[in-house]
Amino acid sequence: MNAWLHFGKSDYLLFETWRPSSNGAIAGTCTAIFALAIFDRSLAALRRTREDHWRTRALASLSKQPACTPASSAPARGKAVGTGESVGEALSTDSPHDTKNISRTALRSIPPFAPSHDIPRGIIHAIQMAFSYILMLIVMTFNAAYIISIILGLGVGEVLFGRIAHGPGTHLAH
Repeated sequence: MNAWLHFGKSDYLLFETWRPSSNGAIAGTCTAIFALAIFDRSLAALRRTREDHWRTRALASLSKQPACTPASSAPARGKAVGTGESVGEALSTDSPHDTKNISRTALRSIPPFAPSHDIPRGIIHAIQMAFSYILMLIVMTFNAAYIISIILGLGVGEVLFGRIAHGPGTHLAH
């Protein structure tokens, strides 16, 4: 293995048995690396869409939970806390003693642990990181053909899946 950028043959790639030594084998390897990079971007899009879905479900379940105190002790503003009111609005009541009337959902900034959300999130993240490390190891071969394949694959993957991964609400206004 050369420790500088090169277009050489016979570099080991991830496994001892994956050692392309002909032009056709290098072309096939570059195609596989290109596809792997596109798949990496598709995983990022999948993860983002799932996180948006899980966030929506978590917020919906939090809004259905009852407040800590009875409804008769609602804040002085007359609006039930935890029904879309921001934490800042809930805290800015007329009396400093009304803060004990704030529901747990209004104060919670992190959704509760939900195995149906958090376990798949961890699995998707682990798979995505595995592919990222595989791409990093390929770059560490210093083979310029492999690096170009990764860069092109990530670019094409971003074109195909970037709009999904960045979803509505995260685009900058034009």
